[in-house]
Amino acid sequence: MNTSILIKTRKDLKLEAQKIAGEIGIPLTTVINSFLKQFVREKEITLSINTYTPTPYLAQIIKEARAEYKAGKTAGPFSSVKDMIKSLET
Repeated sequence: MNTSILIKTRKDLKLEAQKIAGEIGIPLTTVINSFLKQFVREKEITLSINTYTPTPYLAQIIKEARAEYKAGKTAGPFSSVKDMIKSLET
């Protein structure tokens, strides 16, 4: 069973949010429901005015990827998915 939530927000904020949601092909309702589900699941709200800071796990993955790139241990770019899969098999 669905229900409605009436919230008040600035018109320009709503329009910008609808625009961005539309650009990625989802309705604004889906975005808001996603935030609500995350809030219920994690029981926390993250408010930040800073740029994105990766989690420690992601920071380690990025560090490893940069080291591999610097050492020339990366593959690509690929001209097709078939070529990419072939490189993974070797």
